[in-house]
Amino acid sequence: MSKILPKNAIKETFEWLAEVGVDEVILDTPQSRFEKKVDKSGAKITQDMAVPIKKVAMPKASIDLQALEKIQTLEDLRNYMQAFDHCGLKHTATNMVFSDGNSKAKVMIVGEAPGADEDRLGKPFVGMSGQLLDKALLSIGLSREKNIYISNIIPWRPPGNRPPTQEEIDICLPLIQKHIELIKPELLICVGGVSVKSLLKSKEAISKLRGTLHTYSIANQSVPLLATYHPAFLLRSPYRKRDVWLDLLLAKEKMIELGLAA
Repeated sequence: MSKILPKNAIKETFEWLAEVGVDEVILDTPQSRFEKKVDKSGAKITQDMAVPIKKVAMPKASIDLQALEKIQTLEDLRNYMQAFDHCGLKHTATNMVFSDGNSKAKVMIVGEAPGADEDRLGKPFVGMSGQLLDKALLSIGLSREKNIYISNIIPWRPPGNRPPTQEEIDICLPLIQKHIELIKPELLICVGGVSVKSLLKSKEAISKLRGTLHTYSIANQSVPLLATYHPAFLLRSPYRKRDVWLDLLLAKEKMIELGLAA
C-alpha cells in the first residue's frame, strides 16, 4: 500500500519543483499516446464520443518597443519598468527586483525570477540560494561588490514561487534584453533553465545547455554565454555541485582569455 503524504509535504514538494524550474514530468512506465483509451466498464472511447474542446485565443499584451529602444540609461530603464503595466506579476509582487552588483562590471549574471526573500528585499539572490551563489562565484574571483552585475529574466516574483509562464517570459524578455544592452557585458552567465532557454530561445534542457560556451547576440553585441544550475537546485541536489564547479572553471578560463580575471 502506498503511503499518503501529509498536505504540507505535498505543498513543499511542489514549491521545490517550481523553484528549481521543473517543467516536465516523466512517468515510471512508458505510455503509448496512440492506444485507444478504455473506461472502467471496458467500453472503448471512440472519436465520436469525444467532446470537442474549443480553443480560445488569449489576447497578448503589447509593449511600446519604440520607447524601450530609446532608453539609454539604467535609471530610465528602471523607471520604465516601474511604470510597466503589461505583466500581471507586477500586481501580485511586493517589490520589483531590478538588479544588484556593479553596473560597470564586465560579467553579468542572469537568473530566473525572484523568490520570497528577493521579493521582500527587492534584490536578486539574497536568500540561502543567493548565499550559495555568492560563495560559488567568489571561488573564481567574482563578487557583486566588485566585478559582477546581477539581474533576472523576470523582475517580479510569480505567486507561490511557481515557474513563470511562457507568456510572462515573452512579455518580460525585451526588458532583460535592454538591460543586457545597457550593461554591455563581455561574459554572460545564465543561472537556471528559464534564464538560458529564454536568452538563447532554446527548448533544450539546461543539462544539455550547460558545460559549453554559447553566443548571445543583440543590438550589434555578440557576447559569450554559459549556463549553470540554479543554486536552489544545488541545495536539494548537492551531487550536482561538481557540474557547477566545472561550469565555473569554464567561466574562469573565458575570463582569463578576455582579460577579465582578477
